[in-house]
Amino acid sequence: MQNILIKNGTLVGADGSQKYDLAIRDGKIMAIGMLEDQSFSDFRVVDASGKYVIPGGFDPHVHMALPTPAGPSSDDFRSGSQAALAGGTTFIMDFVTPKRGQSLVEALKMRRAEAAESLTGWGLHMGISEWNPKIAAEIIPCIEKQGIHSFKGYLAYRESIGIGYDDLGELMQIVGPAGGVVMVHCEDGEMIERYQLELLRTGKTQPFYHALSRPQEAEIKAISRVIELSAQTGCRVYIVHTSTGRGADLISDAKKNGIRVYGETCPHYLLLDDKVYDAAAEDFSVLPYTISPPIRPKSEQQRLWKGLSDGTFDVVATDHCPFNLIGQKDQGLRDFTKIPSGAGSIEHRLSLLYTYGVITGKITINQFVNLVSTRPAEIFGLGDRKGKLLPGYDADIVIWDPAYHGTISMANHVQRCDVDIYEGFSVTGRAETVILSGKIVQ
Repeated sequence: MQNILIKNGTLVGADGSQKYDLAIRDGKIMAIGMLEDQSFSDFRVVDASGKYVIPGGFDPHVHMALPTPAGPSSDDFRSGSQAALAGGTTFIMDFVTPKRGQSLVEALKMRRAEAAESLTGWGLHMGISEWNPKIAAEIIPCIEKQGIHSFKGYLAYRESIGIGYDDLGELMQIVGPAGGVVMVHCEDGEMIERYQLELLRTGKTQPFYHALSRPQEAEIKAISRVIELSAQTGCRVYIVHTSTGRGADLISDAKKNGIRVYGETCPHYLLLDDKVYDAAAEDFSVLPYTISPPIRPKSEQQRLWKGLSDGTFDVVATDHCPFNLIGQKDQGLRDFTKIPSGAGSIEHRLSLLYTYGVITGKITINQFVNLVSTRPAEIFGLGDRKGKLLPGYDADIVIWDPAYHGTISMANHVQRCDVDIYEGFSVTGRAETVILSGKIVQ
């Protein structure tokens, strides 16, 4: 394994920045400081003058090869991890999604085999697709014998993988005392089902109606109830992909009241608005943006951005789950409930947040590092070896070029998908060099 000496860069962490050198030996960070070249004569020297040196991105919310009736999401672990590395993300966390009636451990074994194709580091959360005594009995063995400490409940998708509030509360009662964390997709399933049925009954079936069937109130109600359950059980909860300002307020208030809640949002809620669902648009142009929760009005964005700087949100993740427009998304042209929900952004996360957050002054570069690397590593139990530039930590490192200017396009993106929701977005800054476990891979 090659040893590397990074010279003349500005090392950036969640707590501050310093112009230091950094030495890597045997896949770990060996030393930082003003290092003398003669002490590292056998090291490969990488000049990072004018660049930032940051810990590799940690994305705790992706869905590679997610099974759906329209086929699996278009990125598998290999292609999706290639896209991750291209954007400066060196560690991903995906999900086990057991079929109803399937053992959690059996589903975990199958998913681990798929995840082994990943070119990045990886971990898995356990999805809870149903709730009964058999599933409940498997939770502690998953923690103690399988090393799974995070479990996800979906309050939407009741017909396939969703569970109810009472089920979620029982899950928290088991996971909380064991020191785990429960992740929650916060959309009220009963409310969504009611809206969907009414829209379909009245002939409102086009893709445009996807967003109308999932109103802000569905998210707000679910977040409120989940926070109540966290307060009652003492279980840590991680609220994924928050899309509303009111949802952010509820998370902020909960934190102030000492409730153990983590908040996550995603780039598409920060940068896109509900004009993408223009009723006058062609149905095909709406399809790429069928995401759950849907894209919200522009008026919601200000509170979400504020949440990145005021501590409401701990993490900016991607919920990376792309589907091809032709052959997958278009299966729901005549029934919006059949459109597979999701979009891809794993390779764009860092550039978008740097461009539209750091450069505009909405967040500092240190907050940027915290949101995309340090804090997610801490929350999901890897904060002792990932997410920081410290001796002994894994050498997952990005040399960031702040001078780069480019445009996102399907013509040059790495993700395996025939559409890109950020087509035409200008970006400044990119991952120029990516180091994974001490090896230059990008």
